Parts: sequence; C-alpha cells; structure tokens
Amino acid sequence: MSETNNVDVLIAGQGAAAYAAALYSARYQVSTVVVGEQFGGETAIGGLIENYPGTPEIDGFELMIKFKEPVDRLEVPIVSSNLVSVKKDGDAFIAELENGEKYRALSVILAVGRERRKLGLEHEEAWMGRGVSYCSTCDAPLYRGKDSAAVVGGGSAAVEGAILLAKYAKTVYLIYRQDHFFRPEPILLRVLAKTENVKVLYSTEVTELVGTDEAGLSAIRISTPFEGRDVLEIDGLFVEAGADPRLEVPNQLGLEINKKTGEVHVDRAQRTNVPGVYAAGDLTDGTDLKQTVTAAAQGAIAALSAYSHVIEHPSRIGEEEPAQPATAR
Repeated sequence: MSETNNVDVLIAGQGAAAYAAALYSARYQVSTVVVGEQFGGETAIGGLIENYPGTPEIDGFELMIKFKEPVDRLEVPIVSSNLVSVKKDGDAFIAELENGEKYRALSVILAVGRERRKLGLEHEEAWMGRGVSYCSTCDAPLYRGKDSAAVVGGGSAAVEGAILLAKYAKTVYLIYRQDHFFRPEPILLRVLAKTENVKVLYSTEVTELVGTDEAGLSAIRISTPFEGRDVLEIDGLFVEAGADPRLEVPNQLGLEINKKTGEVHVDRAQRTNVPGVYAAGDLTDGTDLKQTVTAAAQGAIAALSAYSHVIEHPSRIGEEEPAQPATAR
C-alpha cells in the first residue's frame, strides 16, 4: 500500500481551469496538488488562439505554458498521472491516481474536461495515428502535398480543422450528418466559403473505414454518394465530432449531472451538490461558452470556494490561518 499524502486542495486536470485554480489556491496559502496526465487540456491542442484577452494571437500550447509558469513559481506539485477514484473519508476525501499514489484532501476541484467523441467504427482506434486523427491542429501539417483528407463534424472545431487542412492537402472533404451548419462561429463560416479546395458534404456520414492493418486507412465509405462515389480515397480522416464530459469520477462521488447537457451541475460559486467538491471548465454546465477564458475564470472561482471550505474545516482548527482572498489578486 502506498503512503497517503495529505493536502488541503487536490485539483484534477492540467488545463486552463486547473492551472487557474492552482494559482489562486497557492496564493491563498493552502497546500495544493495538481494531478493529471494531459498537459494543457484542449487549449494546448487548439492551435492558434485569437480571442484570448491581452494577446492578439498565441499558440494554444504556448498559452498553456504561460498558465503553468506561475504555478511552478509558487512550487505547486504537479503529478503527471490521472485521477481514477475519489471516495468520501469522513469530512475529507481519499483520491487515488493511476500511478498508485494516494492523497487525502479536504477539498477537491475537478477540472478534467471532456473526452473526444469517436465514430464507433471498426479499425478506428487501431488506425489512430495511421490515417485516423482527433486533432486537426496537431496533425494537419503531416498532410502537406497529400491529395486529400476528410474532416467529420459540424462545429467550430470541424470547420476550423477543414480550413487548416486546406492549407496542406489538395482537397479536403468536410462531412456533416445534418443538412446545414448551425453551431460554428460565423467568422469561420465566412472563411470556409472562401476556401475553394474544401468540399462540404451535408447529410452524410462515414459508415466504414477502408484500409489494411499493415498500411492503415486508405479510404472511407460514406452514406450519401458524392459525385457518383460512395467510397472516397483519402490520406487521412480527422474526427472533430465534439466531446463528452468525463464523468467517471463525478459519478463515483454522486455529483448531480445536468440531464439536458450531461455536464456536472455547479452553482455560481462552482459548488457541486457534494460539500467540498467543486468543478470548473468544460466539465460543467456553468456556461455554454466553452472557451479558455471562461475555464480559467471558473477555476479561479472554484479555488476561492475550496479555500472557504478549507479554512472552516475541523482539521484546521488551531493551525496557522491561510492568507485572505484579497491578497491573491
């Protein structure tokens, strides 16, 4: 059995919400640990960001490095292992990581984001990295000079991915199951309309991945023929079909889930229905605007709520008083 480490606040995740929470929590001078395997969350793989206040444009990975720098400067431990379980332990929580480490925390902030949706087709996971990708901004440059690639999805990420791919591949198919787009940012649709080598296939789904185990993906079969063909030869397929909240740990804790959105329900202070547990970022129903700026704001709010819970915790009676929130600006 591994030794159990004691902390005031355990933060799960390494994205914008988690780092913002860690920064505020550390400045409140409560002992804090950050756990999570994926550095930077969705922001880090989001490519060029042009809507983050204070900078005209910045690469998402670079932005997350900047988020992490003050957390490192405040010497907050960051453990590169995912949180796999959390159990109530009296008036605290026992958290176990994938690497076997255990923590007893007075408060928990969940900022674990979402899991990208898959198409559920045969060979999809086996051919990941061999023609199948879930991140256009990560892998688009690999298709420089290639004949064709395809993007599945109808949101901003899919449209943005198709526009980016069009700078590298000669032809890009943007495949969407509905008969019109209704979710992407209007500015992206304007750019898409001017991108001549993107062909939009509405009311169409990918029904089969074609290829071999040796070479990976070489073509896709589609539900609605395009220019007389129901099989399109492509060099790569990018699945940008959205993402679902990671609910494994929230379900373990019995957190209230918004029945309409499938997200963890929080109040304006990022509190869940379980005292001492807070949630922030894309995991929550706190806002419909899933952006780095809103995730960071929610992380900061969650840290204040966790701090308020910690200083009232019975185990801290008689201990040195942490800093007041006003000093953390």
